[in-house]
Amino acid sequence: MNTEPLRRTKILATLGPASDAPGVLEGLFKAGVDVVRLNFSHGSAQDHINRAAAVRELSKKTNRLVGILADLQGPKIRIERFTDTKVWLEEGQAFALDINFDPKAGESTQVAISYEPLAKEVKPGSRLLLDDGRIVLDVVNVVNMRVNCTVIVGGHLSNNKGINLMGGGLSAAALTDKDKEDIKTVAKIDCDYVAISFPRCAEDLHEARRLLEAEGCYAGIVAKVERAEAVVEDVLDEIILASDAVMVARGDLGVEIGDARLPAVQKHLIQRARALDRIAITATQMMESMIENPIPTRAEVCDVANAVFDGTDAIMLSAETASGKYPVKAVEAMVRVCLEAEKHTSVRVSKHRVDKQFERVDEAIAMSAMYMANHSNIKAIVSLTESGATPLWMSRISSGIPIFAFSSTEHTLGKVTLYRGVFPVRFTHELQDHAEVNRAIVERLKKRNFAALGDRLIITKGDLTGIKGGTNALKVVTIGEGLTP
Repeated sequence: MNTEPLRRTKILATLGPASDAPGVLEGLFKAGVDVVRLNFSHGSAQDHINRAAAVRELSKKTNRLVGILADLQGPKIRIERFTDTKVWLEEGQAFALDINFDPKAGESTQVAISYEPLAKEVKPGSRLLLDDGRIVLDVVNVVNMRVNCTVIVGGHLSNNKGINLMGGGLSAAALTDKDKEDIKTVAKIDCDYVAISFPRCAEDLHEARRLLEAEGCYAGIVAKVERAEAVVEDVLDEIILASDAVMVARGDLGVEIGDARLPAVQKHLIQRARALDRIAITATQMMESMIENPIPTRAEVCDVANAVFDGTDAIMLSAETASGKYPVKAVEAMVRVCLEAEKHTSVRVSKHRVDKQFERVDEAIAMSAMYMANHSNIKAIVSLTESGATPLWMSRISSGIPIFAFSSTEHTLGKVTLYRGVFPVRFTHELQDHAEVNRAIVERLKKRNFAALGDRLIITKGDLTGIKGGTNALKVVTIGEGLTP
């Protein structure tokens, strides 16, 4: 019998030069990564194709399903370049951002910008934050497309750093020409998820879905919540409902709304995502010190644990695994923290939908299974699923009981890799006999040491027709007793 606890919170690791080193990707698999992220802000299309191929090959070799998420760059609004790569800005000095200035000739009093509408979208008193908020500028005036500012917080400023407007309001479209071209690569890779950067509204996500489907790609859509206007109550729910998952992208979001608001917004976003039956991912600086150091700080450990307590489905590593010195150790550290946090009683308690009516039979089955599991001596839940909807609904209920999603549909298995507490199992059921299928399910769990003689399981399935949304049956079986249809 497998005595190792199953980690329910999923770990998403970004690939890059560090993970390309010999043996590192295999090390990430062994450490426990569940989904890999291809960051389209860096690298070529061929880099991403090669990395995805390596992941798929290793998945087959290890018989371990690992999902692939493509993260589109989006409209990163940036300064251009300095003559000497970087400058030092003093507090109180004048500094200008000018669309008409030479893009390679920036110096200590001025630099070119790549975003022409900036001059029309700011006014005297507007606060601009550069380099993730490390440099703060207040707008004095705008003259002939030149934004004249005063430095409020100074320091080193180097080439191509991002610009945010405090409070949001910049009109840049979520999908750039580069993103639209990259969607073709995403479709070629056949990613499980694609993340859309800086969406302002639900329509940005609908547009992305249309572009993907036009390329024959049906990846899940991840909305990266990183604009101030995206966390306005009505807009936030519309964005969540237009997506399959949301990411608390704490870098740009923290800059736009202010760091002090970020913890409460993170908790609210995760809660709304779960309430609306969507996946939640928490990202940015989760173990950033491990880019250089082999162990995380205590503050980072608490940050990861708190995201688990909040109910996040997944936590994400960025530069820690893409370019850091200790990519495998970073995943191992996250695994340790998640497992310990998941022992906390609050992580296993849920009031989700206790006062709701269920419009669909499969949803009612999913909720019934979780209620029974949480109030009975159940070892595991098995969901025979075509679309992944039933295990998704199940995963919205907090529980320490593992949910195994048995499916023959590769796209469904890929999407399940992000569901909290759900573990994908590739499974075909050519024999349309319920008793045989039940026995095959039990044998598969016994083979993987996740069930033993005397254990009780819940199995949910439909009429074995392969039709999506067909789950209409729940059965409790005890291993060792007769398994009947």
